[in-house]
Amino acid sequence: MNEMKTYSPFCSVLRREWKRMTARRLHFGVCVILPLFTLFFLATIFGNGQMENIPIGVVNHDNSATSRSIVRRIAAVPTCRLTRRFVDETEARRAVQQKEIYGYLSIPPLFEQDALTGKDAVLSYYYHYALLAVGSELMAAFETSLAEVSVAPIVLTAVSLGADKEQMATFLLPVQASTHPIYNPGLDYAVYLSQPFFFVLLQILILLTTVYSVGIEVKTRTALGWIRTADGNMVLAVAGKLLPYTCLFILMGLLGNYVLFGIEHIPFEGSWWEMNLMTALFVVSTQSLGVFLYALFPVLAYIISVVSMVGSLGATLSGITFPVANMYPVVKGAATLFPVRHFTEITQTLLYADGGFAYFWPSAVALCVFPLLALLLLPRLKRGIESRKWEHLQ
Repeated sequence: MNEMKTYSPFCSVLRREWKRMTARRLHFGVCVILPLFTLFFLATIFGNGQMENIPIGVVNHDNSATSRSIVRRIAAVPTCRLTRRFVDETEARRAVQQKEIYGYLSIPPLFEQDALTGKDAVLSYYYHYALLAVGSELMAAFETSLAEVSVAPIVLTAVSLGADKEQMATFLLPVQASTHPIYNPGLDYAVYLSQPFFFVLLQILILLTTVYSVGIEVKTRTALGWIRTADGNMVLAVAGKLLPYTCLFILMGLLGNYVLFGIEHIPFEGSWWEMNLMTALFVVSTQSLGVFLYALFPVLAYIISVVSMVGSLGATLSGITFPVANMYPVVKGAATLFPVRHFTEITQTLLYADGGFAYFWPSAVALCVFPLLALLLLPRLKRGIESRKWEHLQ
């Protein structure tokens, strides 16, 4: 009672939650250490941002000077590392299945002879495309290194007919292509994955922390005391309880932005103020989703499973790994239920297009909807706590 008289209801709830949060050292430590570990992990896992030394093999049935030259050409590509030589393709395919290698080149018998006599000389390469990123890298490596080999017979024929280099260049490359990868010119996997995945994982942690901090009150039957501390005002009760975590996760988000864009030098074209402000809005929206979900599923054991599933689905539906525009309409609609989806739209606008609020305001408005949804279910949350019927469900 003395605390109630000394402090406002909001400050009383805030002090109460701060004491509870710091008293549970494991819980508090997870909230701090896990984001830091995730940030360190994502900042270092990709190395220099390129896939290198992917193990491959070769099946050389020709064993000629030309085929050995081709093998040396493949082995010199930084993406690949030639680790195995096989006597037949059955053995090579088995090695791919066991992930000893991720691709192999097959050179048929009489390859050199067929190439020199103008017959169909076929080089076959196989790669593990179920692992999309690895398969794409190997496909590009094989195509690049074998491009010159494919025109070698034509060059030999042209030379025998007396053509010079300029004439050969004219009919071999009548149109030259100039490629310019934009936004990620170094084809760096860190640019592609680090920042989005950090916030996907942060979303999962925010959801779990939110439902646990509310649900543990019901499970330990202290929820009525929590509401009384706020003078029965459910908005103040929830806001005061979540504010310490809000500040903590916003700090982690800002630290993530600084590490990824400042220290790791991921290209960033937008406004730091807008990025950090949207990061704070993302944290509040994700907490609001957690409150909303707990009000719908007020059993702590169940809701932890639900938010874990929701957080994991956010990685798929955020548009990081697959364009949302190409998803089925139902799935595309479901993607709007995840704060990380809208936050990804905002960050990509700021990262790649130097677009300001005028370009991403629909996504910002969508994030503002989540607190409104939580407010709609606060009366249900209060009734469930005051009736004490949820205590028997734990």
